[in-house]
Amino acid sequence: MKTKKLPAVSLFSNCGAGDIGYAKAGFRFDVMAELDARRLEVCQLNHPDAEGVAGDLRKTWPMVVDEYREINGRAAPALLAACPPCQGMSSTRSHRGKEADPDAGMKDDRNLLVTVIAKVIRELKPRAVVVENVQAFLTRQVRHPKSQEPITASRLLIDELEKDYAVYPFLSDLCDFGVPQSRKRTFLTFFRRDEAAVVTLEERKATPYPVPSHARDFAGEPITLRQALASFGLPSLDAGSAESASAKVGGGLHAVPVWLDHRYDMVAAIPPHEGGSAWENNTCIECGPVTVDQADAQCPKCLGPLLRPVMKKGRSYRLITGFRSSTYSRMKSDAPAATITTASGHIGSNHTIHPFENRLLSSLECAWLQTLPKGFKWGRALKKWGHSNVRDMIGEAVPPLFTQLHGHVIRGLLDGKTKLRMHPATGIRSTRATKKLGLTVVLKS
Repeated sequence: MKTKKLPAVSLFSNCGAGDIGYAKAGFRFDVMAELDARRLEVCQLNHPDAEGVAGDLRKTWPMVVDEYREINGRAAPALLAACPPCQGMSSTRSHRGKEADPDAGMKDDRNLLVTVIAKVIRELKPRAVVVENVQAFLTRQVRHPKSQEPITASRLLIDELEKDYAVYPFLSDLCDFGVPQSRKRTFLTFFRRDEAAVVTLEERKATPYPVPSHARDFAGEPITLRQALASFGLPSLDAGSAESASAKVGGGLHAVPVWLDHRYDMVAAIPPHEGGSAWENNTCIECGPVTVDQADAQCPKCLGPLLRPVMKKGRSYRLITGFRSSTYSRMKSDAPAATITTASGHIGSNHTIHPFENRLLSSLECAWLQTLPKGFKWGRALKKWGHSNVRDMIGEAVPPLFTQLHGHVIRGLLDGKTKLRMHPATGIRSTRATKKLGLTVVLKS
């Protein structure tokens, strides 16, 4: 007998990719809210029965509540999933300031979007809530909107809900669950305190997360990029010409930017497979290998540019300024892919170059490394808005492979199942997140 799907709401839905996993685990998204109408269009292609609410959730959240109640009356959602923007959380760019500086955290007002999540939760009273974000969600300081005291957005949300909800923090690299990329993410899963799941989790000394099947501390092995690319079975590409930079598969998504300049030779000079970078190239296109220092930009013999990230300065050359630890770098073949980000189409971003071919990863490869299903519907997105917009949606997606595993645990707990395999409360992925939040124990009833 087919299991009846439970009602759910999605906030900050992006293209709906992460919610596909929860849907496969037994949830039915009735309302999905997303700022960007273009992303919402793609989202609703993949969740055709959901009502879409476009616009800034700070203004539209009452519409989310009204739309849900129009469908389900006063019955509470089984699940509310929210993935607020993470751009203001990261400290990788200097203008964001240090994580411990609450005034720096307040420069991006998106860092307080958890207050909107709390408003929807208080109105709809979902049985379970999932909030996903980057690692810095646990540590980036902001100012409390009422007291102005320093606090993290994650702790602000926990404090707002503490009376009615038990929270279970989690911090893990999703490659531990079979996602073929390194993707370190934070999850806060809440259960209403009147749910039997809270008692079950306490008795089992467990958390509402799946067992990390591909983690070495659980006798598993992560999927490498070499293995993932082989399983995709996609044609080879090459950035050296328009003809070789695309293939007639994947609805145009298996294509890469064309390099008809210094960039192609620079990438071709990086040895394959080992994750090397163009900053390490000791080669001149005219003279071949030369002896140079790490800071050199031009050939000592012909004074031409080295095959490094350089720019012309008068009659000479200098290295491009910027991060050098991971930019202009190949991914490693025998490790999970580097994190797929919104910058996957830029050669100068962190580890975006194919491990052994002279090109970037295609949009389609990025989507599949994010575990989007092969039947994911993009509609007119590529034709109307181009690869950059599609890459943005892919880079901000929550891998549905993980959300399906996570969703099965949440659904099982809501259904009263007690023999679920779950991550132990004493496991490092739970205790590390709890410690970062400044909590001594996982909150419970």
